[in-house]
Amino acid sequence: MLAVMHIPAVLSADLPDDCQLIDVREDEEWTAGHAPSAVHLPMSQLPARIAEIPASGDVVVLCRSGARSAQVVAYLLHNGWANVRNLSDGMVGWALAGRPLVSEDGRDPEVW
Repeated sequence: MLAVMHIPAVLSADLPDDCQLIDVREDEEWTAGHAPSAVHLPMSQLPARIAEIPASGDVVVLCRSGARSAQVVAYLLHNGWANVRNLSDGMVGWALAGRPLVSEDGRDPEVW
């Protein structure tokens, strides 16, 4: 029987202002709209760039809906990070909570 890992999580509405956001969405998603303070680290690049994840402080990983970021949080927990949480409602929840969005292409930011 496989053990189920608890994934620490937070909702957009409850997100502390001083956390480090890591956005694991792909380039097109990031370009369309992202949190202004987030660091872009696509999930596909995580193994090669894992050292860029802070080992201290409050780190919140996000994607569109919270599914990919939950996988990344599980991976990081398995690899020794204890300070990571999943943004369980993702960028969809971020936008619904009225949090700021910016785009990289000059268009109105959107989540997709």
